Amino acid sequence: MKTLREIPVGATCKVVRLHGAGAVKRRIMDMGITKGVEIHVRKVAPLGDPVEVTVRGYELSIRKADAETIEVD
Repeated sequence: MKTLREIPVGATCKVVRLHGAGAVKRRIMDMGITKGVEIHVRKVAPLGDPVEVTVRGYELSIRKADAETIEVD
């Protein structure tokens, strides 16, 4: 299982599954991160948090803890 947190800068991946439950999972889905969508990792902050990604044509910053709940391929 590989998570979004493990994807290197400049790489693109596809969401396989969202882990977690309740409000956190709902918030991630509301941001447009759903099963099958492609995510491009643009930047990672110097200390690794947050991760800046491009999803569905817009830029989004995700906390490291939230990125670890997104399983990708």
